[in-house]
Amino acid sequence: MFERKLLATGIVGMVVAALCCFTPVLVVLLGAVGLSAAVGYLDYVLVPAMLVFIALTIYAVLKHRKRT
Repeated sequence: MFERKLLATGIVGMVVAALCCFTPVLVVLLGAVGLSAAVGYLDYVLVPAMLVFIALTIYAVLKHRKRT
């Protein structure tokens, strides 16, 4: 049960970070809100976040395989 939640969190986080990192979704949203000055710093946050979620997904898959 814990592995499923961990895997779901990793996959959802990875998809959200990839969506914001590789498409201009977050850039458009920040521009619409008036926070376009923060766009230059997105790579410093989104790339490490995506790497953390990828590592979390790999950990959950390995833990699930070890259990079964």
